[in-house]
Amino acid sequence: MGSVQKQEILLESGTNEMEIIEFYLSSQSFGINVHKLKEIIPFDEHRLTAIPDSEESMLGTLLLRGSTIPLIDLRKHLAQRFVEEQDDEVREVVLVCEFNGRTNGFKVDGVNQIHRVNWNDVQPMAHFIDQYRPRFTGSINIDGREILIVDLEHIIAEFDPEASLDYSVELEEKPQAESVGEHRQQMRILLAEDSSLIRAGIEKVLKGAGYSDLHSFMDGEACYKEILRLKKEAEAEGGNISERLNLLITDIEMPKMDGLTLCRKVKEDPALKDVIVVLFSSLINEQMAAKCDSVGADGYATKPEIPKLVGMMDQFLFGG
Repeated sequence: MGSVQKQEILLESGTNEMEIIEFYLSSQSFGINVHKLKEIIPFDEHRLTAIPDSEESMLGTLLLRGSTIPLIDLRKHLAQRFVEEQDDEVREVVLVCEFNGRTNGFKVDGVNQIHRVNWNDVQPMAHFIDQYRPRFTGSINIDGREILIVDLEHIIAEFDPEASLDYSVELEEKPQAESVGEHRQQMRILLAEDSSLIRAGIEKVLKGAGYSDLHSFMDGEACYKEILRLKKEAEAEGGNISERLNLLITDIEMPKMDGLTLCRKVKEDPALKDVIVVLFSSLINEQMAAKCDSVGADGYATKPEIPKLVGMMDQFLFGG
């Protein structure tokens, strides 16, 4: 397939759609957001350098145009429960992906095609499964095939702790730190994030930093319903939404309603347009930043850097 021509597949922002590339490991179909995919190349073991004492599924580093990238064998990493034995005739390929500012390779048995899907059709993982840190964020049925959406960020964090969320936020040691903490407590914050692990981590940091009036939701649709409820309350009392909601933090990739769509709905509503919206996602790059701007986002930050998120919130809410 070669280099992915992203300019041909970019969707209009805020339509609650995404493009996923379907790949397979034996007979099981999997998918990832095309925004994470840089290119697809044939697997060439001669370009591979093994890493001693590494996990079996970490194949080593792959030479790619003069640079090296980590290469993970998704078959071996997911094999225990989801993948059958490999067909000897399979021509393996490498998905070269970029997210969180890093490039990694994932070896798979092959790719099928790109599908345009609606986030509303993506079924989230059941809560009782999600709490056990699965490597999938949801599933979607296409032409009778159940496609599991792979959580590549989670997989990378299993190998590299530095790729995990940074939870090291504390109140700054400044004379005004106490007053900043008091101001933070007065702000009502909503958070939309489908990963229970990441959601809990963000909650821990924000509440620890003083943003105690924080309410979280598993997807954009549930969050938007709460925003509409707060809007209705404000209108019934002749007040302003700012008395009930100050800032919204949202992931981009979420079942039911994605973050771009959530942001667009908020910013297009005259009664809600002054609500500050920050998108916090592993997908932030130059192209995605343009999408965030197009739906009216006030700011965006790249996972896993929660300290920058807190600083951005302070800047928007207090001017510094």
